[in-house]
Amino acid sequence: MNSTDTTLGTADGGTDRRRWFALAIVMTAAFMDLVDVTIVNIAIPSIRRESGASFSQIQWITAGYALAFAAGLITGGRLGDIHGRKRIFLVGIGGFTVASALCGLAVNPEMLVASRFLQGGMAALMVPQVLSIVHATFPAHERGKVFGLFGAVVGLGAVSGPLLGALLTEWNLFGWEWRSIFLINLPVGVAGLILGSRFISESKAPRALKLDLVGVALVTLGLLMLLYPLIRGRELDWPVWGYVSMAGSLVVLAALVAYERRKAARDGSPLVELSLFKVKSFAAGIAVQTVFGVALGVFFLVWTLYMQFGLGWSPLKAGLTGVPFSIAVSVAAGMSVQKLVPRFGRKVLQAGALVMAAGVLLYIWEAGHYGLAIAPWQMALPLVVMGVGMGLIVAPLTDAILSEVPREHAGSASGLINTVQQMGNALGLGLVSVVFFGTISDHLRPEQIGPAFVDAFQNALGWVAAVMGAIFLLMFALPKRPAQHVEGEQVPVGEKEPALVS
Repeated sequence: MNSTDTTLGTADGGTDRRRWFALAIVMTAAFMDLVDVTIVNIAIPSIRRESGASFSQIQWITAGYALAFAAGLITGGRLGDIHGRKRIFLVGIGGFTVASALCGLAVNPEMLVASRFLQGGMAALMVPQVLSIVHATFPAHERGKVFGLFGAVVGLGAVSGPLLGALLTEWNLFGWEWRSIFLINLPVGVAGLILGSRFISESKAPRALKLDLVGVALVTLGLLMLLYPLIRGRELDWPVWGYVSMAGSLVVLAALVAYERRKAARDGSPLVELSLFKVKSFAAGIAVQTVFGVALGVFFLVWTLYMQFGLGWSPLKAGLTGVPFSIAVSVAAGMSVQKLVPRFGRKVLQAGALVMAAGVLLYIWEAGHYGLAIAPWQMALPLVVMGVGMGLIVAPLTDAILSEVPREHAGSASGLINTVQQMGNALGLGLVSVVFFGTISDHLRPEQIGPAFVDAFQNALGWVAAVMGAIFLLMFALPKRPAQHVEGEQVPVGEKEPALVS
């Protein structure tokens, strides 16, 4: 993804006061992306009611962003290495702002879906530059403090996204309803564009790299061939071409692997650094990250559908219900990195998988026991348990995956981590058609909707619990303890933690 082992552009970065302005700008852009991922779920009922979108289109509004983001992450990082990280960051934030405007001004569901694809693609240009700019701007001894600030931004984005979405939808500013969740990006994006052009210093990779356009095309085609039939299958009564397409996607992805091997041997500029998969802990960690993304993709979408369509709650009530979960994730994440992992190593991540599974099972029981009468405070316990489990996983997972990766490949490795997590997320969103909507009849009377959504929610959560069990087993292939970093240095971590994506 990014050649983060070089620091060009500001040799005097340690004395240049502008570096803190640059940090504030790129962190704001990262925050904007994080919020935009989580803010949409809460507004889904309002979007469906006002735009007339089908449930399939609703899935594409969320999955389209994740798919475009996943397909473009490595490419975005490589473009920054080739053409300059500042330049690509400014193109990304400008495009993200335009795409946000198009989302807010969408006249029909089709335009909204297309605009979300564009928004995800622009985020894929913007987000990979964040840590590259940090590495090019800050001396090694200051990066620990900067990474700590980035963690705080991640936590703040996780907590504020659903709440902000709920408040904007509930307030209905200027009669915009759900549109304000996208239009709020405009002033932030314009300010980031203006200030970024002034305060961010330019940097590039030390050696000339080439963009692997064939690799980009194969990744995108393979994912589309897999996800499109999954999302549309139920609506189209599972046609034969859908199964052919899904099987064909495996052929395309196999062709990608073969091509990347030849590309690496020919010019050393593959889109995917396949040699990384020879590292056992990295290969296992990538599997964990992908499967974890699937679980999160399923959970966050069906959770919103359950609360707002099944239980009939307002966006604000649903948003506030999620606060204990977000707080638990943030607290547990901080504890896991600072105190638990240094002492107990891999066992912390495995405990997180089991704790999260226990929270999911408790949620299933409560949903069945209380039915439509369930109250937000009754959901607090399973949500806190799930949040603690998730926090124990998300913070140390990237470090565990990278711990045995050679330092010269750390940039490519972190890019792959982000990419497969987003791919997993998009796949999970596609599977909602099967594990959630697949259990709901197409012809329900009004009084049947609530119970049907509760049953579908329990079924989907059963799959999430099973996935967490699989993750627990996969984690045995991770190193027992992450390798220690050199004093003053840190292995680059992914630009985007997998917490609270949808």
